[in-house]
Amino acid sequence: MDTIASLFSFITTPVSWVIVQFHTVYGAIFGPDTGWAWGLSIVSLVILIRICLIPLFVKQIKATRAMQTLQPEMKKIQERYKNDKQRQSEEMMKLYKESGTNPLSSCLPILAQSPFFFALYHVLNGIASGQTIGVINASLLESARKAHIFGAPLAAKFKDSASTIEALGASVTDVRVVTVVMIVMMSASQFYTQRQLMTKNVDTTVKTPFMQQQKMLMYVFPIMFAVFGINFPVGVLIYWLTTNVWTMGQQMYVIHNNPTPGSKAQAAYLERLTKHVTQHGKIRRRSEKTIVKAIVAKGRDRNESERKFINGLTKAGLAAQADGTVVKSESQALAQAEDGTTTATATAVRRQQPKRQSKAQRQSGPTKQADEGPSLEKATDEPQDDVKPAAAKQPQKPGSGTRSKAQSGQRKGGPQRPKSPSKK
Repeated sequence: MDTIASLFSFITTPVSWVIVQFHTVYGAIFGPDTGWAWGLSIVSLVILIRICLIPLFVKQIKATRAMQTLQPEMKKIQERYKNDKQRQSEEMMKLYKESGTNPLSSCLPILAQSPFFFALYHVLNGIASGQTIGVINASLLESARKAHIFGAPLAAKFKDSASTIEALGASVTDVRVVTVVMIVMMSASQFYTQRQLMTKNVDTTVKTPFMQQQKMLMYVFPIMFAVFGINFPVGVLIYWLTTNVWTMGQQMYVIHNNPTPGSKAQAAYLERLTKHVTQHGKIRRRSEKTIVKAIVAKGRDRNESERKFINGLTKAGLAAQADGTVVKSESQALAQAEDGTTTATATAVRRQQPKRQSKAQRQSGPTKQADEGPSLEKATDEPQDDVKPAAAKQPQKPGSGTRSKAQSGQRKGGPQRPKSPSKK
């Protein structure tokens, strides 16, 4: 570890200068020789580095999702050229070039952070051995050696001998208890970060060996941290614990606000977005517009969660637009359907189908309208003494389109007579 740290000695001076500047600020508050002043200086160094690495983190997210998208194609290449490793590598590189994906992009934050990590290790190692390093002079060195975090010196390690620890003004028990607690917290935060990535933010529709590798790393990384942690000074453990907590929080923010398509996190996100849009009738943020725009552009290629989102908007009388906005749909407007085509909105007025009538209703309906309708009008409009007797009524002409009760085989006010042939 000392040999590797010496390779990054060129960045030792900038790292030590940043720590000293933060120590000046915190020393004025907590005291220059306290563990809080030096410990918070290391924490602030981590925060500063991680803020500078945010663009690389965004590239890491994009690269990881692109790799997940390419997994089915990569699996086909591996099966097609399983006996020709050279051709398999060539086809893989061709696939990366065509898709614009770089597998190393997913490791950019770790690679970029490594020099600062080893430089800090080199600085704390110099403090433990009593050597001035970087911009840390003799007075700052003496102040750093006096600084303790919960009774453990910043430069102490789990495997240090009792004499080395006593020279730093601490006991072996205090150092080992503090280092074990910090190693456990460091491993647990790493495990939780990887676990929430695998269980919430992975496309469950894609089943590839890449998924199995990620699951394996979920258990390997915490073990690696536990093994190497016993060789880290307390100050380095503070650094690594802080960066793990930062990564965990950063990952939680991404999963909550920009989940991977097809993941459980996306289903929960779209459910929350549907409730908000149906209540307020609009999209709040630019990131939400970007997600809705991508969903609309997919058309028939939407996954189940995205189809539910579009259908939920349609049921609420809303329509997602191509620019990511949401508008209210009128009766004549067209909204996006589940399969990506356009259909009339659910709020359009449906045609009412007429009720089907029975044969007796069809036969008796016109008769009542023809017989009873005119008689009622005459009874109400004409005086009673002008009403003509029923016998004086002229018979209806055949083919007039209406049938009387007598013609339909029924008699007024009496039982029906049986049908029989009559002779004139």
